[in-house]
Amino acid sequence: MPLLRTIEWKNNKVVMIDQTKLPVELVRVEYSDYLDVANAIKTLIIRGAPAIGVAGAFGLALASLQSKSSTKEQLISDLEIAKKILFETRPTAVNLAWGLEQIMMVAKKGNTVSEIQNLIINTAKQMAEDDIKINMTMGKYGSELFSNNDTIMTHCNAGSLATVAYGTALGVIRATKESGKNIKVIATETRPVQQGSRLTAFELKHDGFDVSLIPDTAVGYSMANKLVNKVVVGADRVLRTGHVYNKIGTYQVALMAKQHGIPFYVAAPLSTFDMKSSPQEVIIEQRKGTEVTQIGDRKTAPDGINVINPAFDMTPPELISGIITEAGVAKPPFEESIKKLFEAKK
Repeated sequence: MPLLRTIEWKNNKVVMIDQTKLPVELVRVEYSDYLDVANAIKTLIIRGAPAIGVAGAFGLALASLQSKSSTKEQLISDLEIAKKILFETRPTAVNLAWGLEQIMMVAKKGNTVSEIQNLIINTAKQMAEDDIKINMTMGKYGSELFSNNDTIMTHCNAGSLATVAYGTALGVIRATKESGKNIKVIATETRPVQQGSRLTAFELKHDGFDVSLIPDTAVGYSMANKLVNKVVVGADRVLRTGHVYNKIGTYQVALMAKQHGIPFYVAAPLSTFDMKSSPQEVIIEQRKGTEVTQIGDRKTAPDGINVINPAFDMTPPELISGIITEAGVAKPPFEESIKKLFEAKK
């Protein structure tokens, strides 16, 4: 079965799956304006750290085609404006900043407007292809950590729909099954936007996996009753210290896994690592209250109620068994092992 392709470049347009329509319908949208791509990232039409990194790159490719500039300097100036708008859509996810920076570096190497446009488009397309290869390599490393007949829990969506096509955490699950091991998956619904029930459950069912869905509140029950024996999640940012920022609720899953002696793994490409920031410097994105006070168009809370709706939480390194990357698996102590992975990649 062909993989779901989340985002691609076709005829100088960006084509992506509209993830807000899942699981009811599988719809693709296309954009020729980078502002529409920015809005798609902000409104979760596309989401998942690796996917929005590529979306940012494609957004800048559109911005280069939209620019009316006749000189390199004017075009770079227009691209800087577009870069700022695209970055501010999801500031916690490191891949977005990484994707935008990669494109800006390439743009500055060109001499003419048309040369820069071609360089940007080709680089963005290559980034999309590289994402698939990186995730497949990561999946192979990760699959070695899982055994035949494992039941693996995952939180949020870190699959094809969070990347260009293969997945990070679900890429590891995919590679484990491809290696011939029999596995089952438990997916959390992942409130408040239900990326687990709408996206992970949809994607795994689409791809023929044995998957069960649980409410977020049943994580402890599932672990206490030995329904799960491994956990793997994705990440939106990993610090050099091994602190992991992922979808809100990840910290609770990790704490409960520790309590029940269940290995808790994170799968993230090296482009998700932030080697500069400390935990105190990371800003957690706060999302609109209506995600909590209603489900779809249906109200589930009283008018005027105060809402705290952080998009992410931080899982400290002492709760993490290993961080799976395309360069290998980092094990505690993370500061040392993460540094070695980056050195090996050079």
